[in-house]
Amino acid sequence: MFGYIIVNKGDMKFKEFDIYHSYYCGLCHTLKELYGRAGQLSLTYDMTFLVMLLGSLYEPETKVWEAKCIAHPLEKHRIRTNEFSEYGADMNVLFAYYKCRDDWEDEKKITRLAYGKLLKRSCRRVCVKYGDKARRIASFMREFSAEEKKQNQDIDHMAGIFGNIMGEVLAVREDEWQENLKIMGNYLGKFIYLLDAYEDLEEDIKEQRYNPLFKKYHDPDFEEEVKTLLTMMMAGCCREFEKLPIIENLEILRNILYSGIWYRYEMVRQKREAERKNERSV
Repeated sequence: MFGYIIVNKGDMKFKEFDIYHSYYCGLCHTLKELYGRAGQLSLTYDMTFLVMLLGSLYEPETKVWEAKCIAHPLEKHRIRTNEFSEYGADMNVLFAYYKCRDDWEDEKKITRLAYGKLLKRSCRRVCVKYGDKARRIASFMREFSAEEKKQNQDIDHMAGIFGNIMGEVLAVREDEWQENLKIMGNYLGKFIYLLDAYEDLEEDIKEQRYNPLFKKYHDPDFEEEVKTLLTMMMAGCCREFEKLPIIENLEILRNILYSGIWYRYEMVRQKREAERKNERSV
C-alpha cells in the first residue's frame, strides 16, 4: 500500500517540485544515517508527504544544504531536513517491515522474507522509541492480518482498520492538532486501502488472493461505487487538511491531496476501460 501519496508533477512549478524533491532526498539521507543501506531501500514518497505536512504545520527549523549521492553522482542536489525527517524515516522503516511480513505471508516471496529480516532490528528500535504509539499500530496490524485470514468482505471495516493506522501515524503529538491529524489520517488511510484493493483486484482474482472488493467486482455499478467511495474519503481528508494553519508548502501539499493522489486511480481505471473495450470488440 505504498506509492499512492505522490505529486502531480505536470501541475507543479519547477521551484515547487525542486522543494518537494529536496525533502524526498532529505528523507533518503535520514534513512541512511539512522538505518544504513537497508533502511534507505525502504524510501517512499508517501513518507515525504508526512515530513512536509508535519514540518509545514509545526514549522520547525529546516536545514538546507547540497550534496552528491549514488542517485546523483555527477552534481550536487539540494537536501532539506527537519525534526520530522527522523519521524518519517522511523515510520518508513516500520511500515516497510510490516509490508515485508505481509508479502511473505500472502505470496511467500523469499526476497521479502530476507529484506524483512534485515529490517527486524530497526523495527524493534522504532517500537521501543515510540512506545504506546507503536503498540497501537501493531495492534491494528494484528487485527488487519486476522481479518484478512478470515476473508472479511466488509470493505468499510477493512478500510477502517488501515484508516486507524494512518491516523496514528499523522497524529505525531498530543496537542491541539492531534484530532484533526488523526481524522485526516483516518480518511487518507481508507482511501489508500480502497485504491490498493481496486488496483490489485484482477491479479488477486487470478492468483486467488484475498481482496475485499471481490464480491462487488461484477456489479454493474462497480466502477461508479468505487469512485464515489474514494471521492468521499478524500473529501473528508481534504476538509481536515484545510482546517490546519499551514502556509509553508501549502500549494505542494494541495497538489498531492487534490491531484497527485488520484494519479494511480486514473491510470488503473483507464487501463481497465481499454481492456473491456478490447474484450467487447473481439
